[in-house]
Amino acid sequence: MVIICFETNDKTIYLGGDSGYDSHFKKIGGKWEKFDLAILECGQYNLAWHYIHMLPNEIIQAAKDLNTKILMPVHWGKFALAFHPWNESISTVMNYAEEQQIPILSPGIGETVNISSPYSNKWWKELK
Repeated sequence: MVIICFETNDKTIYLGGDSGYDSHFKKIGGKWEKFDLAILECGQYNLAWHYIHMLPNEIIQAAKDLNTKILMPVHWGKFALAFHPWNESISTVMNYAEEQQIPILSPGIGETVNISSPYSNKWWKELK
């Protein structure tokens, strides 16, 4: 598991690597109080890899535990390792996030975004 936190004068960003869901997200969220952006892996998942890749519902719980304002799911759509379609992880996470009212930042390939400005997820929402 990799944990990297960036702090500037006005932003705090959490960058997570491959990790399974556990209490460490709540501990980190308690230490930093809030994150403006949490970048969490949302790749291929399977119960057999549960300790290194989170399940879609766990990604949302991790975002809540980190007290993040915006979740940016990454590390998906690269390789076909699991038995689910390539876009299932991002689509499922976006559905859970909508239910839990967690704002998602999921730019298109090569799209530049400013986390201080309004942004759209129109491109990935079209995957549903």
